[in-house]
Amino acid sequence: MSLVPHIGRSMSPTKSVRTRFAPSPTGVLHIGSVRTALFCWLYARHHNGQFVLRIEDTDKARSTTENVNAILDGMRWLALDADEGPVFQSDRMPRYREVADQWLESGHAYHCYCTREELDALRAEQMAAGQKTRYDGRCRDRSKVSPGIDPVVRFRNPVGGQVVVNDQVRGRVVFRNDELDDLIIVRSDGSPTYNFTWVADDSDMGITHVIRGDDHLNNTPRQMNMLEALGVMPPVYAHLPMILGVDGAKLSKRHGAVDVREYRDQGYLPDALLNYLVRLGWSYGDQEVFTIDQMIQLFDIAEVNQSASAFNPEKLRWLNQQHIISTSVDRLGALLLPFLERAGLDVSEGPDPASVAEGFQERAETLQQMMESALYCYEDFDEIDPAAAKKHLRPVVLEPLRTVFEMLKELPNWRAADIANAIQASADQYEIKMGKLGQPIRVAVTGGSVSPPIDVTVELIGRDRSLRRLKNAIEYVDVRATGSA
Repeated sequence: MSLVPHIGRSMSPTKSVRTRFAPSPTGVLHIGSVRTALFCWLYARHHNGQFVLRIEDTDKARSTTENVNAILDGMRWLALDADEGPVFQSDRMPRYREVADQWLESGHAYHCYCTREELDALRAEQMAAGQKTRYDGRCRDRSKVSPGIDPVVRFRNPVGGQVVVNDQVRGRVVFRNDELDDLIIVRSDGSPTYNFTWVADDSDMGITHVIRGDDHLNNTPRQMNMLEALGVMPPVYAHLPMILGVDGAKLSKRHGAVDVREYRDQGYLPDALLNYLVRLGWSYGDQEVFTIDQMIQLFDIAEVNQSASAFNPEKLRWLNQQHIISTSVDRLGALLLPFLERAGLDVSEGPDPASVAEGFQERAETLQQMMESALYCYEDFDEIDPAAAKKHLRPVVLEPLRTVFEMLKELPNWRAADIANAIQASADQYEIKMGKLGQPIRVAVTGGSVSPPIDVTVELIGRDRSLRRLKNAIEYVDVRATGSA
């Protein structure tokens, strides 16, 4: 038998595109899974179709509520909204039993009473003969029931012919049926296997396109044969290449394959992370930075590269900075607020987070870094950086600092423009360049030598804090000037 499907139901004018993302709660949501979810979501959105979220929780021994919550929380943070779901496989057990019973009755499945010892012996014989280890179908035509043995249920795979997968990424892939054995679809304890549940679910949910990692490619011919047994046209398949670390090894925790929420907690923007992941295997000319709308408009699964992609943390940080720069200050401030609060800062005693975001927008690679850079806007520092103080708080700036202190003290409005005018006026009075006075002021009010433009920095810090810190710096310089330091 040759099973050579047409393009699939998805191309029918009466069928809309339906994709699915089906994570297992035996673990959390990590980078590889997120890319799969993103490609499924983008394809559905591009075609005005539907995106289904399915939780494959049939492995009760390893599935946990904590992991379910982690997956759902990660999907919410990324805004990969589902049109249907989450659908839990654990709620569909009656349906799986129904399909298995139908196949037993129709002959598409059969009971297998082989013991573990028999199967181990079979495997040993095949290995000794240099053969591929596989179930030999010895129970296919068995009618005798073995008392005391709880049988498994096996799918009766076609013996002859081939299965042709017209993969959207890998092209035409051919599998011979005689290389496929009769897969277990129901274990002896009555629990269904994942290949079987996938088939039943994809059929019932009308999935038109299956986008997943290429580690599932070998499962595809078995699933297509099972779909044929259900009388269902197979979906269109697209198997994505692996994501590797920068060292070429399989992506692991040391490369960044961690709970996706860790990126949230480190201060990455969800749009930036999705932008980075869409570029792992897909490209559109030389464009690097994409908005979500642009990704939806331009994404094409047929343009995905067959080669594996490397996960580069430095590239991710650069992209995150680009998205920080292009994000509105109001949204950026709202995203920054939890970082300020988590650091124990009293936001009511400092500048509005949106103002901080505006000031640091061009300088921060992450929200965490932005928060750390802005600490001096909300709390006093213990000491000025010694190297910066030695270099910039010198006796030569004592009188200009005193003058600018008095000017700032008298400002009716604490605004960056007025602050800049005061600093410039003091610099002009002493015939020095703005930068020669701005840097000592920066060291005085921030404790270091790096900050946004000095007028913006002083405005953010606020009148009382700025004047108090300037006064302390003037006293420090005065001591240096008298030689008693």
